[in-house]
Amino acid sequence: MIQNLIVDSDLHLLRIQEMNLMEVGPLNWEKACFVPTKADTNVVAYRKWLKKYAGGQLDWGTKFNGSLPPTPPREQLMDRYWSHVVNCSSCSGAYKGFNALQISLQVFSVALVAIMAATKQGMLPVAARNTLAVAAISCFVGSKWLAHFIYKNFHFHDYNHAFK
Repeated sequence: MIQNLIVDSDLHLLRIQEMNLMEVGPLNWEKACFVPTKADTNVVAYRKWLKKYAGGQLDWGTKFNGSLPPTPPREQLMDRYWSHVVNCSSCSGAYKGFNALQISLQVFSVALVAIMAATKQGMLPVAARNTLAVAAISCFVGSKWLAHFIYKNFHFHDYNHAFK
């Protein structure tokens, strides 16, 4: 799950980098990129090859006119559900399982409240009534926490590298 956070935030960073590259132009990519490590050697070699044999950029024919589409909102750019969860069998299975658990917790919480409301005052001891109340509240709070967990892990979680 932590890896997903990094991949999602990289989408945002790559979008910013695309805009920087478009601003300086494909032949001046060195002004937009800082590649100081040995790990970047292949990137530098590829860029030099592009500059020498392709004028600094690929010829996309009529499919690409050289301008970037407008930047979508962060939530759309880093949407995990449609870009990954729908297509990944293990993630979609976990998503369905967590949603089923969330609904079960909500139903159980309502059922416990209904049991407490339906029983007469003297039928249940005070300890049992309090236990039912605590269980109902715990199930409700658990379902709310689970809803937040599902959203952050299967839909969208805003992430900033600077905070890690």
